Amino acid sequence: MSYIRFENINKSFGSNHVLRGINLDINKGQLVTLLGPSGCGKSTLLRILAGLETPASGRVILDDEDITNMDPRFRNVGMVFQQYSLFPNMTVSENIAFGLKLQKKTSISDIKKYTAEVIEMVELKGKEKAYPAQLSGGQQQRVALARSIIMKPKVLLLDEPLSAVDAKLRKALQFQIREIQKRLGITLIFVTHDQDEAMIMSDVIHLFSEGKIEQSGHPIEMYTTPKTRFAAGFIGHYNILNPDEFSTITGEHSPDGFDLAIRPETVEISAEPQSPGMNAYQLTAVVVGFIPHGNVLRYTVKIAGILLQIDVLFRSFKLFEPGQTVYLTIEKRNCLAVQSSEA
Repeated sequence: MSYIRFENINKSFGSNHVLRGINLDINKGQLVTLLGPSGCGKSTLLRILAGLETPASGRVILDDEDITNMDPRFRNVGMVFQQYSLFPNMTVSENIAFGLKLQKKTSISDIKKYTAEVIEMVELKGKEKAYPAQLSGGQQQRVALARSIIMKPKVLLLDEPLSAVDAKLRKALQFQIREIQKRLGITLIFVTHDQDEAMIMSDVIHLFSEGKIEQSGHPIEMYTTPKTRFAAGFIGHYNILNPDEFSTITGEHSPDGFDLAIRPETVEISAEPQSPGMNAYQLTAVVVGFIPHGNVLRYTVKIAGILLQIDVLFRSFKLFEPGQTVYLTIEKRNCLAVQSSEA
């Protein structure tokens, strides 16, 4: 039984149809990521769940209750935005405790106890009396997270919460958010346009494109078995060939109406011809160039005017130089048929 259910959600802003018949189930205790480019509708769906937007049609069910038209104050949904929205004249402790004090349902001693607990959880011990202006961006984001956690929401929504912090801190916060979510067993919906972030953090990814869900699944499933050209292009770094390009390179036809997607790391590159057998393609190519990506070296090669990219571990062996003839081996099972954009 799903904990959160979106039923045929439609939403438009003027002539812009932002959400197009979204049907989506989310289980309790999962960290679910809504992934996609800017303007695809993922943040709008989050705001509909929070009650900050109203759908043109459809229903939102939370814990077996229809909350479609419920006042946001009564939904028990926490939300953390990209902008931290902390009170500048309040300390860390005061910012975190603000919601509980406003409710007037919790004793002063319990408020102090809960505040201390979440401060320790988000690793801000020693910063209790600091003001937002005295904190780094990452620390401010953790205060915003703690302020939501302390309210014990049924579901916690995070809308691009890490896009304003630097890369190193972002990695640390990704891990911390995931650990907190697991420790509390809270249902968390995370919105991002960063596919690496989605892969690292999620139990389930829902990939959005132009107001629709393009594909859903476990991160590894999404990476290894994309269903459409868009999914292959957005998650991972696939080489995507249309039927004519695939035929030009391999001499074989692709399934009707499908493009072929090939992950760069599944292509083997060598200076001498290989004997791949019946279940692989042997292709002759010319090196165009290469770019290091951390511990991976990404080659660009050309075959009959068609460019392919190949990833190999960056070791100290002799590099293949631009202009050099090389031989590629691609196993047929690694050529994945994906729905083309035109289909």
